[in-house]
Amino acid sequence: MQRRHFISAVAAAAAVSVSGMAVAQDTRPLRIIVPFPAGGSTDMVPRNLQDVLGKLLGQPVIVENKAGAGGSIGMAEVARATDGLTFGIATLSTHGVNPAVYTKLPYNAIEDFVGVTEIVKAPGVIVINPKLIPAKNFAELVAYLKANPGKVSYATPGNGTIGHMWGAQFIKATGVGMLHIPYRGAGPAINDVLGGQVPVYFDQVASSLPHIQGGKLRAIAVSWNERLAVLPDVPTYKEAGHPELNDPSWFGLVAPKSTPAETVARVQKAVAEALKDPAVKKRMDAQGMYISGTSSADFTKQIASEVAKMKSVAASANISVN
Repeated sequence: MQRRHFISAVAAAAAVSVSGMAVAQDTRPLRIIVPFPAGGSTDMVPRNLQDVLGKLLGQPVIVENKAGAGGSIGMAEVARATDGLTFGIATLSTHGVNPAVYTKLPYNAIEDFVGVTEIVKAPGVIVINPKLIPAKNFAELVAYLKANPGKVSYATPGNGTIGHMWGAQFIKATGVGMLHIPYRGAGPAINDVLGGQVPVYFDQVASSLPHIQGGKLRAIAVSWNERLAVLPDVPTYKEAGHPELNDPSWFGLVAPKSTPAETVARVQKAVAEALKDPAVKKRMDAQGMYISGTSSADFTKQIASEVAKMKSVAASANISVN
């Protein structure tokens, strides 16, 4: 009897509670790979969650940046992991755009991963340097571009990036002509827009927001279902007459396909709980991100849907990366 009691006590001590659910505890560090450089929108998401998530899981949470090749290097490392402790921050770029535009990709966005949860949605924004283009709103920008066909350029972090796809969608929807200027990363791209070398940029609100609020960039429209609290004077694409451009970006958590289902469920529930933390929500809101917390099944289906959608956009705009 005493031996049974001892075993029960050990089992109870080896569990933690996530929102009332007893789950097996693993005190080894959980690793989240960010497939883009530190300091960007993708990097903000897990770092906003890191401390709270670690407390809920009862184990350290380590965030590592493995940047390169449009997120492909980091995602390939996640796909190869077999330790059951490695996760990755998936984005519309890594699990939508990349499979649509790269002729060779070191991972399969659908077959190599299981979706854990969509963490946040991130509205996109088209911004201009107001010193270069006099437009005050969407209609004026389109009119200016049509009056100067092929003379206005737009910057993106590179060929086949989400900025490139958003630019292609904008051009198709409005019938304007613009010259695409691909950079080697978001940092150099936005620096040249701020510096006056390129007048237009397609970005996520989170990374452009400080420059918009500081008056260095003018936001023309956002991809969201309603006006953003952080940019209340900026209309949505739907308000501007183009609901087809209103889809936001997103950030989520994925795991290698081999990750045990119970581990996926445990982490998904912990992330959902962490997103309820007032401090986490406040940080996300301030950065122009909107918390989600979907189920694993729903996020896995979402990834497949995004890949199909982006393949259609890439084919229409003849976008591919070797």
